[in-house]
Amino acid sequence: MKSVKLILLAMLFSSAVLGQEKAIPLYPNGVPNSKPTPATYKESINETSWIAKVSRPTLTAYIPAKGTANGTAVIVFPGGGYAGLASAHEGVAIAQEFNKIGVTAFVLKYRLPSDSIMKDKAIGPLQDAQRAIQMVRQDAAKWGVSTNRIGIIGFSAGGHLASTAGTHFDKVVIDNKNNISVRPDFMMLIYPVITFGEKTHAGSKENLIGKSPSQDMADLYSNEKQVTSNTPPTFIVHAEDDDVVPVENALMMYEALVKNKVKAELHIVPSGGHGFGLKNPRSTTNWFDWAKIWMNDNGWLKP
Repeated sequence: MKSVKLILLAMLFSSAVLGQEKAIPLYPNGVPNSKPTPATYKESINETSWIAKVSRPTLTAYIPAKGTANGTAVIVFPGGGYAGLASAHEGVAIAQEFNKIGVTAFVLKYRLPSDSIMKDKAIGPLQDAQRAIQMVRQDAAKWGVSTNRIGIIGFSAGGHLASTAGTHFDKVVIDNKNNISVRPDFMMLIYPVITFGEKTHAGSKENLIGKSPSQDMADLYSNEKQVTSNTPPTFIVHAEDDDVVPVENALMMYEALVKNKVKAELHIVPSGGHGFGLKNPRSTTNWFDWAKIWMNDNGWLKP
């Protein structure tokens, strides 16, 4: 009986990691913008898969079942207020859901802004986001994806990072000798932090740019102010009753996208709160179904 249980556990474990590659270091030759990591600054992960104190960023690929991949890729940025990463329900679970619709997914374990390990903490997460896009595009053939079908999705503060990557791509903050585009082809923002103005999430703002940033710095990372006509097509979901990140973040971003004639789709649900990940416990609707339709309408689910 004991051996049967062990076999079943092994089968469950195998199915859980099916299609998952090993974590790939973003910077095998040394992390840019870094200081020597203090002995007390050690990466940790708890029972809920909350990751803290990341100093060595990685990218982990999740591959669709054989014969189902459609050539589209998405890089997943978990949230966590720039203080940690909710790597399970805003990372792995999201990647696996994309695999079901033929999309190759990559979960980014990005550095969390810290003066202890970074020379300039404000650009640290963006460096990792740009590097992830650069890596996937550079090795697109290896992953079986098209270089012009590489998108990003971010949750909460991960949504702020995604919206930064989707609006700051003309300012490359990583080594890019081969001039590989770091512009995502589409972005998806789920209950995102967008602004560092009045309606911001104070923790995310403080963690990224400090307690007393200049107005210019706050404006620079208020991404509704950085939208241009070249910002990629965008899909946004937010709950009206979000008491952590005000719904105005999504509304301001959508208004800026429309003003700049960027293709955008916005879904505001009446309830759901914050941080629900894939399944909103207060609604029978499923935002991922809407996302699937949006992606298909734009041609990203067609081989």
